Amino acid sequence: MEYVHPIRDTNHINRIKQFLHHHSYRDYLFFVMGINTGLRLNDLLQLKVSDIWNGKDIVEFIHVSEIDPNFYLNNNVKQALQFYLNESNPHKEEYLFKSKKSNLPITRQQAYRIINQATNAIGLKDKYGAHTLRKTFGYHAYRKGVAISLLQKIFHHTTKAETLDYIGINKNEQVPLKIDVNL
Repeated sequence: MEYVHPIRDTNHINRIKQFLHHHSYRDYLFFVMGINTGLRLNDLLQLKVSDIWNGKDIVEFIHVSEIDPNFYLNNNVKQALQFYLNESNPHKEEYLFKSKKSNLPITRQQAYRIINQATNAIGLKDKYGAHTLRKTFGYHAYRKGVAISLLQKIFHHTTKAETLDYIGINKNEQVPLKIDVNL
């Protein structure tokens, strides 16, 4: 497997969002959910509409397995979900990221193509792929003050060094700690 990078620059993230929003609502939601939840690719692809929509409201947390924590859906994800649900009106038992060719979810290869096409479209030159979403989540969570131990738990890594390497942080790099309680 080839190493892929997180998207470190929030301006690049916003440009990718803009590109995907004009290209495909499904792909836009895929990107927004991936970078805001930290879900593994397989877990993202297996989501059904009923996992995120109770028939009335978008849920606050997604439960994917007994060994994982519940994944929080922040306002950016909820807005993208609401837009997607309003525009596509999917059935509750459909896959959230349904293929355009079948009733199955998009493939890992299609997920890679979505990310690769978007990063290429805005001129990014590093290697990017489906793991870029999860790495981007981890990178920005860490930069915003989330403890590396929490990210290590989410990613199921055995060491903090493994997590730092995964999210593209040099272990000698000093990251300013921001604790914004914002009461």
